[in-house]
Amino acid sequence: MSNRHRSALILASASPRRLDLLRQIGIEPAGVRPAGVDETPRARELPRDVAARLAQAKAQLIADQNPDSFIVGADTVVACGRRILGKAETLDEARAFLKLLSGRRHTVIGGVCVCTPDGRSGTRVVETTVTFKRLTSSEIDAYLATDEWQGKAGAYAIQGRAALFVKFLRGSYSNVVGLPLFETAALLRGYGFQWDQSDDASRD
Repeated sequence: MSNRHRSALILASASPRRLDLLRQIGIEPAGVRPAGVDETPRARELPRDVAARLAQAKAQLIADQNPDSFIVGADTVVACGRRILGKAETLDEARAFLKLLSGRRHTVIGGVCVCTPDGRSGTRVVETTVTFKRLTSSEIDAYLATDEWQGKAGAYAIQGRAALFVKFLRGSYSNVVGLPLFETAALLRGYGFQWDQSDDASRD
């Protein structure tokens, strides 16, 4: 896989899912630089604002350290109404999150920010609606035993066994995984980043 671009691209995230998603559309980042940003929501901050702010903060932090590169920063927020479900820190918290999501509709909000070598930046916020089936206690226990919940907003990974829980989805699937690909690609193209997409076009 080859890239043709004026500058390198750096992913401002430690998430292997976001790296895989970029590779899915033919982009191989020149580097991965996790951004050490405090992800705690501010008082009364709405989920959409959290996603945008954190994506911008992550991208800008890495852009300041790598001014000659394109930077992609992202953040994913899972929300039930205005309640934000972050990354569960304990098994009990993960169980509580899944019980809350059981049989309910929730929103996955993805923020993505691109910073350019010439100092420009742009941010997009994408919302995906997800509805879970009603989960039994045994289903929740079985899922928690896989450890897929660890490090995931809302305590689930849709690309894993939690796919069995999804009764309805409206919007971007890749956004739920961790990066809205359509919007990310549009931002990069708009700022002049070029990459070889022939590998994608040749796939069955």
